[in-house]
Amino acid sequence: MGSKEVNNKRESMVRFRIIRNCMFLSGLSVFAQLYLFQPMLSELCHSFDITPAESSLAVSASTVGMAVGLLFLAFKADGISREKLMGVSLILSSVLTITSAFIDSYLFLLLFNFVKGIVLAGVSAVALAYLSEEIDSSKIGLAISLYLSGNTLGGMSGRVTATLLSGYGGWQLATLFIGGVSLVLGAIFCWKIPAGRNFSASVVSFKEKIHQMRSLLTQTTFISMYVIAALSMGIFVSVYNYLSFLLESPIFGLPHHLVAMIFMMYVAGIIGSVIAGVLSDRLGPEILLQGALLLMGIGMSLLLVMKLWAIVVGLGVLTFAFFSTHTLASRIVSMNAQHLKSSATSIYWLFYYAGSSLIGSLTGIVLVNNGWFSLMEVLLGLLFGALIVSSLFILKYRLYEKSKVYSHHRYGDDDVRSSN
Repeated sequence: MGSKEVNNKRESMVRFRIIRNCMFLSGLSVFAQLYLFQPMLSELCHSFDITPAESSLAVSASTVGMAVGLLFLAFKADGISREKLMGVSLILSSVLTITSAFIDSYLFLLLFNFVKGIVLAGVSAVALAYLSEEIDSSKIGLAISLYLSGNTLGGMSGRVTATLLSGYGGWQLATLFIGGVSLVLGAIFCWKIPAGRNFSASVVSFKEKIHQMRSLLTQTTFISMYVIAALSMGIFVSVYNYLSFLLESPIFGLPHHLVAMIFMMYVAGIIGSVIAGVLSDRLGPEILLQGALLLMGIGMSLLLVMKLWAIVVGLGVLTFAFFSTHTLASRIVSMNAQHLKSSATSIYWLFYYAGSSLIGSLTGIVLVNNGWFSLMEVLLGLLFGALIVSSLFILKYRLYEKSKVYSHHRYGDDDVRSSN
């Protein structure tokens, strides 16, 4: 190997590490801000004299905003520099988070969270597309899992920090702190992120974009992953939204600093993302996906046992399995989208956050009216739906593989190649 090849390989490795680290930081910032209020719902209930179901709107407003932003960017993202869009989104969202710490009206707080969600969509809309375009295909599973691990760690650190700080200084202090840290992370991202080499901005007509999105929504592979994303995310958010109410209730009576430690279970999500990403580079992600969904069911079943050890273990299993599911589903979408990556991933995130918003808020009504056990029964029903969709997807995939083998045996390589 000549010196030029060695230098090129070294440069490629350095660039990969910089991209990996920058995308990891973006994940930290996005999810720390997006789910900032999730562990503080009981604090909001006291501060604004609202019900648990109403308090969940502080989370849903952000995720609805994210869905709206993703819908808009599905039409516009291909005409904007990927790295510039992500950088502006990180900086502007941080400013909105800091400003929201000084709001004393719940309605205005919801409005700010909604706008912040729209802004944060600038990262989620193109992050997976940027990775798929700039990272070698042999490392894409690892790169996506590390990006999603940043999401997971951001969600965990944001929740733990928010719970601890709000317990001592109110939700305003927690919001101000996380907004400030996110601003620093956004500045580092803008400074370090490499310009894309394999993307050139292009303007696609509205009519053509609608045609592209319609084609994605009529393909079994994509619609299956979108439905699974919506259902699994709705389940996951519902558990984390309302688990603190159970743990702070007379059944367990845990103080806020111990409830904060429950969110350390997000470490299991980081492990799940990395393991699923690495395994998906070697094994079929569709089979791994169904296994991850089944594992979610095991974790949820443990949440029905009113023992603290069972709650902790069940939450860890659920978190591990959910982030494995998310990593695998997003990989399947990204790798099958070909030249429609930004549209395909935007729709994926749209379903993902729509599930988070709708299911995450509506299940609060179930909790208030019928209690924890009824909530878990509803969530298990949703998981069963995701498993059915996954099974149908695998059946379709196996039939497709068999048809390829049949064509090969019947026509031979030369005939197949000539027919292509």
